[in-house]
Amino acid sequence: MLEHLKPKAVFHWFEALCAIPHGSGNTKAVADWCVDFARERGLACRRDGHDNVVIVKEAAPGYEAAPTLILQGHLDMVCEKAAGCGKDMAREGLDLRCDENWVWAEGTTLGGDDGIAVATALAILDDPVLPHPRLEVLLTADEEIGMLGAEGLDASDLQGRQLLNLDSESEGIFTVGCAGGNRTHCILPLRREPYEGGVWRLSVSGLRGGHSGECIDRGRGNASMLLGRLLGEIAGQTELRLILARGGLKDNAIPAQAEAQVAVPAGMELAGLVAAFEAQLRKEYRAADPGVIVTAVPCEPAFLPMDEDGTARCLCFLTCAPNGIQEMSQDVPGLPQTSLNLGILTTREDAMEASFCLRSSVASQKEMMRRRLDSLTAVLGGRTEVSGDYPAWEYRADSALRDRMAEVYRDQYGAEPQIEVIHAGLECGLLSGKLSGLDCVSIGPDLEDIHTPRERMSIPSVQRIWAFVTEVLRRSK
Repeated sequence: MLEHLKPKAVFHWFEALCAIPHGSGNTKAVADWCVDFARERGLACRRDGHDNVVIVKEAAPGYEAAPTLILQGHLDMVCEKAAGCGKDMAREGLDLRCDENWVWAEGTTLGGDDGIAVATALAILDDPVLPHPRLEVLLTADEEIGMLGAEGLDASDLQGRQLLNLDSESEGIFTVGCAGGNRTHCILPLRREPYEGGVWRLSVSGLRGGHSGECIDRGRGNASMLLGRLLGEIAGQTELRLILARGGLKDNAIPAQAEAQVAVPAGMELAGLVAAFEAQLRKEYRAADPGVIVTAVPCEPAFLPMDEDGTARCLCFLTCAPNGIQEMSQDVPGLPQTSLNLGILTTREDAMEASFCLRSSVASQKEMMRRRLDSLTAVLGGRTEVSGDYPAWEYRADSALRDRMAEVYRDQYGAEPQIEVIHAGLECGLLSGKLSGLDCVSIGPDLEDIHTPRERMSIPSVQRIWAFVTEVLRRSK
């Protein structure tokens, strides 16, 4: 599908990668593939128990004295599907499509975040004539579920102290700092009992969703939080027993749809109340999420209803849990400083569980948000678990790598690059903690709507980024 696109090597390796299922937690096959790539070319390589892969290519002639450069990206992708898409993303490759300007995957996320980094790195390693310093290509696993690969990485054998991360999504922007974060998982135990009444399935859908760091300031609705509001509206009008509530697949993606099952007194009709709530949401979200849909239909219950106490505790949690931006930066205009996103809401027979992605460029505020969730969950009789905690990546005033990249950018683009600190998480923070004095910059081609089935990658931007990165390598001595 992509063989006619240029740069040919980059799109060749990107298409090959997309044929291998590589969602977070499913990276063994793609790590094996990278190891085979290195061995076939006689390149030094190691792969650890976390599926991190390091491939080393010695310096090209004339570059032996240049400092080692680490090229870094991650192997895993966020697997999201459009409604009605039957693809098994754990077993099947992607169905790629393209036109003159864009590459996308039919019905699913594309995984340009961060497959384009892998493809670019392999294309560089595979080029026999490209000038370059000694390269350490670091491909980490499970970045999208808490940077678990980078967290578990033994970096003691890495020589490089300059790192070019290829995990950004906007051409022309040099990212030089990011928020820290964690996953805070809240668990509320439940009891169930029979309840005589009618059972309804409630649904909130049609939202845009998006990356919980990049899109958190765009006013988009969180389907699980809006579902909580709907449940509260109904509970204010009639007796209600919650059966289940669920929404979202990834804690770092804003959920675009969520659903609940409820039991209400026999004969109670919910259609009118739900229609009024939909009209209210369409007014509130007319700019950011005009396609919101709210429905109520009779259904068969998945479980016995929760008892009155469990229903009240779950509704309280969904009403009171913080979500979205909590603080804006006082140093960087327009930058969210602290936020959280209810990304995954599930219900088992014995518990309701809610997984939040917390982000902050201020460590004390990240801890404050964790404590807030812990306190709310504890007072409702539950507990919290924290995983994937990673530090913020602090801005470095002096950066030889950034200076060299800015010089290349000015020559190729005739303009100054935009230097940014972002709210999304990058592995540079964790890696900076493992490699003393690490000098990092993150770049990437234009990607739109990452972590959603609308994700697409700009072909001309990939072409320009390839020319840019190879020139940075050429000027590295």
